[in-house]
Amino acid sequence: MSALAEKEEKLFDCRVAFASTLEALAADNTAIVTVVNDSVGSSKLGGFQKRWPERLVNVGIAEQNMVGVGAGLANGGRVPFVSAAGCFLTARALEQIKADVCYTNTNVKLVGQSSGVAYGELGPTHHSIEDMAWLRALPNLRIIVPSDPWETSEAVRLAASVDGPFYLRISRFPVPAIARSEGAQFRLGVAETLKTGHDAAIIANGVMVHRALEAAAKLAGQGINARVINMSSIAPLDIEAIVSAAGTGAVVTVEEGSVRGGLGGAVAEVMAEHCPARLKIMGFPEFAPTGSISFLYSHFNLTADGIAASVRGVLEAGNDT
Repeated sequence: MSALAEKEEKLFDCRVAFASTLEALAADNTAIVTVVNDSVGSSKLGGFQKRWPERLVNVGIAEQNMVGVGAGLANGGRVPFVSAAGCFLTARALEQIKADVCYTNTNVKLVGQSSGVAYGELGPTHHSIEDMAWLRALPNLRIIVPSDPWETSEAVRLAASVDGPFYLRISRFPVPAIARSEGAQFRLGVAETLKTGHDAAIIANGVMVHRALEAAAKLAGQGINARVINMSSIAPLDIEAIVSAAGTGAVVTVEEGSVRGGLGGAVAEVMAEHCPARLKIMGFPEFAPTGSISFLYSHFNLTADGIAASVRGVLEAGNDT
């Protein structure tokens, strides 16, 4: 999609969906609290703080302490949503996430805001492209990467209702609402097939899902019928959907994260064990340079045209064998 088209299309900030849903849930459930690291504004929790100032704990720029406080609140019967920029939450507090939340299977809801390269102009220190690789290795942690406001809201509702650790990866980059069939349901560990296809499969999540759909539309115009799968649930993972996708013979994964250990790594693990097929992993192969989000997406070919080109490349490689 061109920059002009993105401006004309109605776009949404998933952080707003997160905050509004959490407020609605908190109005009915007094156990819900929030813990932040001077991130009230960037987490869009100003409304929550105004309504229930006693239910928002701001620990300041102290992410390790923030996760510990969240674990303590959970042990006291609260349902804490610990919200901070993903780059700081997962990197600085990884030990606390491992020991205080996952190892103890504590009911803490971690919310990594502004994921991926959302802080583009601030460079690699503020990018969060390694979080999936770090967190996927931790047992007991459910990991969800929502694609749009509806899925964000559904993920928040699920996290609040299910006991145990969650990590919600929330983008600040505006995205369109994904077109879904009436009665669509969000289910943990179940991938969502947004477009059927038998020539190839594109598996994406987060802000890359609508781009994958655009790529599939471009490919259709070239006679290639590509399946599009929204793999928002990283842990647990929908193994059956991956095996089915591999049945097309050509799979491309697309994520706003490192090409090592994230969505692509998870898909590669399944395919290597169950269903070897041609695979291309799209994402960030290295530290991303400083620049706007749109520049970074284009620089690493994370665009509809770039995704379509990768699908064609995988298919052509298969034809050469």
